[in-house]
Amino acid sequence: MPAYRYLPPYIADRLHGVSVSARRAMAGGLQGLHRSSRHGASVEFAEYRPYTPGDPPSLIDWSVYARTDKHLIRRFEEETNLTGYVLLDCSASLDWRGRGEHTKLAYACYLASGMMYALVHQGDRVGLAWFSSDIVQRHAPAGSAATLGPLLLALEGIAPGGRGDIAASLHQACAFLPRRSLVVVVSDLLQPPAQVVSGIAHLHHDGHDVRVLHVVDRAELALQESGLVEVTDLETGERLEVELDEMRDGYRAAVDGHLLDIRRGCLGSGADYRLVHTDTPIEDALR
Repeated sequence: MPAYRYLPPYIADRLHGVSVSARRAMAGGLQGLHRSSRHGASVEFAEYRPYTPGDPPSLIDWSVYARTDKHLIRRFEEETNLTGYVLLDCSASLDWRGRGEHTKLAYACYLASGMMYALVHQGDRVGLAWFSSDIVQRHAPAGSAATLGPLLLALEGIAPGGRGDIAASLHQACAFLPRRSLVVVVSDLLQPPAQVVSGIAHLHHDGHDVRVLHVVDRAELALQESGLVEVTDLETGERLEVELDEMRDGYRAAVDGHLLDIRRGCLGSGADYRLVHTDTPIEDALR
């Protein structure tokens, strides 16, 4: 496999032990690693249904009949292939780096490439879209190393910009996502929690297995500098002079409150949530 900016060989090697599985029943058609919503003679018990004429008598659960005097058939969930979709935030706020090696956007691209590689490596399909105020571009799901290549190359051309609107973008994504997909949202989530949760809840309501990778630079969590400084809003360009020593405690409290609200909102909407610092090894962030 050729080397890509966001998937160098040493990262690809470390990802060989990473597996990605679905928490909700998926709708794929090929047998693989994941539960399917299609029922048949398979591996994982789902529920009972009444016996009807024409059903093979061998499917009747006779132990249940002995207890209830009812003819019930066990339904199973097939193990199947998974379709994943990575939704990547490329708004201007991600064009920021503290004292680490990567900007938040670069790290987010590493996460996206790692997730896509892990899915394809285990025999699944994965697509890619990136957004700012809305969906900027999307690529149909790939299911092989050859078809994954264009998605990895596309990551190399993503430039940060625009004022993010995650709610609008995720609502828009719901119109094209394959049904019952694994949807991985990679973002710094620097928007009001209610807007973030609105989009996440829509994805979950549509039957998707939603995972949120919340990208944060450790320097954002505490004001490490001192004195009077000029700060610039990366998305609006607005500039403001602030005395850091005077606002340090209030800033930390606001950040802690924001992170807590985001976490509670995502988990409460049925998503899997993970706060990921930009100095975390990619393979650890995806386990």
